[in-house]
Amino acid sequence: MSEMINVKIDNIPVTVEKGTTILEAARLAGVKIPTLCYLKDINAIGACRVCVCEVKGARALVAACVYPLDREGTEVFTNTPKILEYRKTTVELILSDHEYNCPSCVRNQNCELQALAYELGCNAERFKGEKSNYPVDDSASYLIRDNNKCVLCRRCVAACKEYQSVAVIGANARGFDTHIGCAFETTLANNPCVGCGQCITVCPTGALREKDEIDDVIRDIADPDKYVIVGTAPATRVAIGEEFGYPMGTNVEGKMVAALRRLGFDNVFDVDFTADLTIMEEGYEFLDRLTNGGVLPMMTSCSPGWIKFVEHYYPELIPNLSTCKSPQQMFGAVCKTYYAQKLGIPAEKISVVTIMPCTAKKFEKGRPFQSAAGVPDIDHVLTVRELARLIKRKGIMFNSLPDEQYDAPFGIGSGAGLLFGATGGVMEAALRTLAEVLTGKELKNLDFTAVRGIEGIKEASYTLPVNGKDTVVKVAVASNLANARKLMDLVKEGKADYHFIEIMTCPGGCVNGGGQPIKDAYTRNTEDIRAIRAKAIYDTDAGMELRKCHENVYIKELYDSYFEKPNSHKAHEILHTQYVARGH
Repeated sequence: MSEMINVKIDNIPVTVEKGTTILEAARLAGVKIPTLCYLKDINAIGACRVCVCEVKGARALVAACVYPLDREGTEVFTNTPKILEYRKTTVELILSDHEYNCPSCVRNQNCELQALAYELGCNAERFKGEKSNYPVDDSASYLIRDNNKCVLCRRCVAACKEYQSVAVIGANARGFDTHIGCAFETTLANNPCVGCGQCITVCPTGALREKDEIDDVIRDIADPDKYVIVGTAPATRVAIGEEFGYPMGTNVEGKMVAALRRLGFDNVFDVDFTADLTIMEEGYEFLDRLTNGGVLPMMTSCSPGWIKFVEHYYPELIPNLSTCKSPQQMFGAVCKTYYAQKLGIPAEKISVVTIMPCTAKKFEKGRPFQSAAGVPDIDHVLTVRELARLIKRKGIMFNSLPDEQYDAPFGIGSGAGLLFGATGGVMEAALRTLAEVLTGKELKNLDFTAVRGIEGIKEASYTLPVNGKDTVVKVAVASNLANARKLMDLVKEGKADYHFIEIMTCPGGCVNGGGQPIKDAYTRNTEDIRAIRAKAIYDTDAGMELRKCHENVYIKELYDSYFEKPNSHKAHEILHTQYVARGH
């Protein structure tokens, strides 16, 4: 049993486990200590010095995020005049080397440095003088790094290393010249970055941002020769409301559809539809591998950061990847083939825009083998944050909009397709279909709870009839690439007996993607964003009538009239892809 001690935080008694940091003890006492570099579980380095406190009897101020409380009766003071002045000076010194063009910064009013400067009453001009001048790295297709706004908190470095085990960025040089960059000052485009955008979501300022495509979308909508289609990813509906003041995890699907319609899109569709289509293709691909001696374990291909990770770090496992395009790419492919034919419009005159919780989707649209109609399947990708900015720019009063429904035919998706937004969701959607296809019986319980949850790695076994006999099918689910690496090492060493593996790049899945609304560190440290948004997805699925991909009538019609059957030759030409081994 852990030893408990009694301490005081600003004269407030609190009992904590021995070794608890001052920061955590203060939270338990109802006291908020400001931080700039600290991020729970991945970045406790005491670098920014904003969280310093006084410990009675100590000779110097201490960093609350790393100082352990190990003595009974310790007294801590977090907001004395001395401390407040120290914090104010610290932030003013940070501002002295910061490009604070706040009004035009993408993080204006959602910047932790800006908020701290305001709360502490800082004078941004107090230490005005020479500033660093760094080149902006816009080499990648999905994000921009501007070190002129960096505060050297190193959260991005920690996210890249701890969440994703990629570690392509770090602190370069020393002293006043210290800055965040890639090895040998190379650009992001020339490094094995997977494009996940987790660095953006943890950055306290505007030093990292997605590469904006808003103007491109506005231009296409205004072009009379363009037929512009938009599709929204599953996780977007439980997050975009946060940009308009709704509580975290509120499902605002109807208002999002209404906003998109008012933006001028010719069709407002749901990528849940092609998530259903993905399960049909991926599920039958898995059955073919399982019954005909194909490469196992088969691994999902929905998450583009994960695909790029395999191409860079595990190219020998490329044959294990499903050949299915992601739901985003399938969406563009069917819009520019099947739907273009129905409309009687040439594919090159159709612009397909997707709203994604992900920055890697911006890279994915430019991958090779993603042009089913001879033109790119997807033209533009907006993150949830970009869509919110576009709605505001156009003067649309989001909160006052009525709830509206998606257009048919690609606006109808199942609850199983919706589950793609959470870790384990692709696996659960596949299992719902595989179980019924193999047994020929309707499932009484559609909830495969063993693959749900925010744990990094989940395993489960299911007995299914394969080739006329009961077979134990073993599955594994992982979210974030550090966990994926553990599974891939087992597969590479021949120590994994799984049949089917689902990987999502971001911790908790797409609900916590690199393109979702950004939450400040205090919120990230005290609330589980992943679980809150995922709950909204599961709750919505539970209340839907259509909960299985294979029962979507529009999916059936698509196969009957166009693809013939899952994994047909035509389906492979349009809905499947290839991968490229990359160096690292």
